[in-house]
Amino acid sequence: MSDSDSVLETPAGPKVDWGRVLQEKITAPTLQVVVNPLLRRGSPIHRRAFDELRKLGADYVRFVPWFPYPRLSIAELYPPADGKTSWDFTLVDPPTIDFLEATQGHSVMLNFSTIPPWMFKTEQPPAYPDDPDQPIWDYQKGTELRDPSLKEFGDYFARLVAWYTQGGFEDEYGQRHESGHHYKIACWEVLNEPDFEHGTTPEQYTERYDAAVSAIRRVAPDMQFVGLSLAMPSWSPHFFEHFLNPQNHRPGIPLDWISYHFYAVPAPDESLDVQQHTYFAQADGFLNTVRYVETIRRRLSPHTRTTINEIGAIRADDMLQSRPGHVAEPIPPAYWNLAAATYAYLFAHLAALGIDVAGESQLVGYPSQFPSVTMVDWNTGAPNARYRVLELLLKHFAAGGQVVGMAADSPRSPFYHAQAFVTRGRRALLLVNKRDRSQAIALPGFAGATAEVVDQGTAGGPARSERLAGETFDLPGLAVAVLTLPE
Repeated sequence: MSDSDSVLETPAGPKVDWGRVLQEKITAPTLQVVVNPLLRRGSPIHRRAFDELRKLGADYVRFVPWFPYPRLSIAELYPPADGKTSWDFTLVDPPTIDFLEATQGHSVMLNFSTIPPWMFKTEQPPAYPDDPDQPIWDYQKGTELRDPSLKEFGDYFARLVAWYTQGGFEDEYGQRHESGHHYKIACWEVLNEPDFEHGTTPEQYTERYDAAVSAIRRVAPDMQFVGLSLAMPSWSPHFFEHFLNPQNHRPGIPLDWISYHFYAVPAPDESLDVQQHTYFAQADGFLNTVRYVETIRRRLSPHTRTTINEIGAIRADDMLQSRPGHVAEPIPPAYWNLAAATYAYLFAHLAALGIDVAGESQLVGYPSQFPSVTMVDWNTGAPNARYRVLELLLKHFAAGGQVVGMAADSPRSPFYHAQAFVTRGRRALLLVNKRDRSQAIALPGFAGATAEVVDQGTAGGPARSERLAGETFDLPGLAVAVLTLPE
């Protein structure tokens, strides 16, 4: 650490007012699982990845069969014709069933996000690669559905739900398709990032949401629904204004949840030393968007809950992955701690804002498929620091409790963040180091506390534990720590 760094340090640490309750519930920490070839049976990390998902025991886990792999994400690749259909779950079922088995006993949110492309008016029929593991990025054409009544659209998603929850369905010609599946699915999210896909307008999205929900409720009347799933919420205020207004929906359509996303993305020429500033600055900008969206939500539909179900960081190199011959750059080990700290920082702020769910993105990524978002090693399936930080948050903050504020005279540091919680009757402080340097933090009243820490030393291993002998704690660079006071 340089002399200039030491001058910037905050001499006094945070002071907690344990009687000042900011929120009566704690944001649920969780993750999303995006289908890709490494989650298929036979992959070298298939078993380990799903084992690690099972160990987390998270609620509200989001599952997304994603569009670049049409044979893994679309169960009806071609339009029905001449009394025949193309319904086929041979490739779709295995990762879905493995996910549902790994999350048994916990609430899940499913999002089969891809509208079969033949449902759109296009000049040419869709073409798919024969290899189910080959990504294709440009087959989703068209903006206008061929069936203006939206019945075709809604019935497709209702049949997907029936396949996994009701044991099967009748197809367009009345033929029964048996699955034998009777899984409990808490929530169904309607489409993904419509602000990017098919040039969808807020009005079109709302109509499609209503059509899907109406059809699904006929086969799963207890299902809850998630709407919007916006990629760029700060660009799309009209989506929130239109969708959250009940007057813009069919009578009786529920507005249970909304969702949207955030990724910190640096400029291509930024070193990791610069990125530590960029990520937290972008996170602060996103939090302003959250506050703005919350104002709209409370005004138009205050009972609607919020899940921010893609939270992560994407290195600039990932944006070049679709270029022919691109070779992914090595990812420095400290990056995983920076990305993990960014998630923990947002979790702490979202908890103070009363957001219901904060989902880290994503279980598995790899070169050609956003390697910098992965939570496990794509070669071995072993966790990295992003996984371990979520594990730490789930251990301490997944069972309900209260979000507690700081004392009026508590100093605020630009270099670390502190948020207090009371959970299961225990008092805990979450600390996030926003800089890649150790910081000595004064913590009045925390002598004897137990600190559990994920840092660059633990890397992808479990959090280490230590007991504070005094009222000062050395928070390592880019570390996330939970300090728990004795009962």
